[in-house]
Amino acid sequence: MGSMTDSTSQVPAEDSAPASMAERVEGRSRRPDSDAFREFMGSGWGPRDASLPEREAVAGFLPARAAAAGEPFPGERLVVPAGTYKVRNNDCTYRFRAYSAFAHLSGLGAEKEPDSVLVLEPRADGPHEAVLFFKPRASRTSQEFYADARYGEFWVGARPSLDEVSAATGLRCEHIDTLRDALAKDAGQVGLRVVRGVDEQVERMVNEVRSEAGLADGEDARGADEEFEERLSEIRLRKDPFEIGELTRAVEVTRAGFDDILRALPRAVGHRRGERVIEGAFGAVAREEGNGLGYDTIAAAGDHANTLHWIDNDGPVHEGDLVLVDAGVEVDSLYTADITRTLPVSGRFTEVQARVYQAVLDACEAALARANEPGTRFRDVHDAAMRVIAARLEEWGLLPVSAEEALSPAGQQHRRWMPHGTSHHLGLDVHDCAQARREMYQDALLEPGMCFTIEPGLYFRADDMMVPEEYRGIGVRIEDDVVVGDDGRVVRLSESIPRTIADVEAWIASAQGR
Repeated sequence: MGSMTDSTSQVPAEDSAPASMAERVEGRSRRPDSDAFREFMGSGWGPRDASLPEREAVAGFLPARAAAAGEPFPGERLVVPAGTYKVRNNDCTYRFRAYSAFAHLSGLGAEKEPDSVLVLEPRADGPHEAVLFFKPRASRTSQEFYADARYGEFWVGARPSLDEVSAATGLRCEHIDTLRDALAKDAGQVGLRVVRGVDEQVERMVNEVRSEAGLADGEDARGADEEFEERLSEIRLRKDPFEIGELTRAVEVTRAGFDDILRALPRAVGHRRGERVIEGAFGAVAREEGNGLGYDTIAAAGDHANTLHWIDNDGPVHEGDLVLVDAGVEVDSLYTADITRTLPVSGRFTEVQARVYQAVLDACEAALARANEPGTRFRDVHDAAMRVIAARLEEWGLLPVSAEEALSPAGQQHRRWMPHGTSHHLGLDVHDCAQARREMYQDALLEPGMCFTIEPGLYFRADDMMVPEEYRGIGVRIEDDVVVGDDGRVVRLSESIPRTIADVEAWIASAQGR
């Protein structure tokens, strides 16, 4: 039906002045404005449930996250907006999804809470305290209750109260209307940093307070603000037990989505846009069992698999094709899986497809084995996979130089057929912790709690005259999600999702009742 607007306001007089653009949008509504209507709308409602929600599992981890985020910034007030709605078209917005650092520090998932702000308040006798500022539900005697399409209960359902969110999260909660006063308290004696680019109004408010207090603001404060954003990214490099549990759940639901893809493959073959059939099968599970997709699904059949970010998904699926599916469910806590499987549409790999697939699988295994060696750095995982890829390309006679030469910094010819990285961190973002410094990410030693992907591939485009014709149009990627355990061992969270040639073929047969 789309987003509605209130359709009950009075029609303006014909001789009134021309309406502004904003007024024209609002002019579609015809809401009565009489005292009698307002009184009638505010009366006759039953009592609300006065019970408070139970404390959520994530609540016990929030104080440690706040302490870690604020540790480098004693005596400074740190501001993390949730973000706001983004316009899709005209007066329709996309579903709200909070800025990831806000979700991490507040514990709020799903579509909670737009236009909110989390403030890390400095304390002289301990770590920062996380204080959540948001707009609670209004009284049913207020005009907001029935007339406000952004917050009104008639439009978007009952918003939580301050006490309800505090009970669920363990955080101190305050009305968003008090935010400016809270930011201005002792400003000058207390520093102020904000995450930029998330909420323009909050950013503007922070800069006004900084300017009035004689603090650096605007571009003069950019370095300090970005240092804070960097910190928020780096504290998520190592996941706590709650996060690992949510990632495990995301992988489990993603497996269910792939099961439905296999059942839909026969229908995809007969559809003019079979890739959309695959995308839709997975998307239904993502929405039914989680918050939705962690990112746009790649459902790439045949040569489309050689376009790394193929998300149009508008092509046919033919018997004999491979279809590369890169998909992940984002669960309600906003943690996402990221899994890729390359599937033979007919249920069986051809000899050439199997040759390419096995090479990629061997690269996966080499990367995991390297991750389990003591003293491994994040970048070493990629290097281990590339050694296998280069060796196979040399064996098949595709490299213009030896594998050893290709692997040298001055070579890299093998990257023609494997142009992307092998791993990235995973969590609230599919490419998690992207603002972290290189020494904390690529150059860092693997440590317990790190969750990341292993995803080598081989891509032979249909128009690649550097490879024999039998390889052209074949694209293979295999991607698993892994975690470093407390004992330092790296294990696949996605172990239950078939990946060997024999297991993939058996998986398809079982799903389709063959």
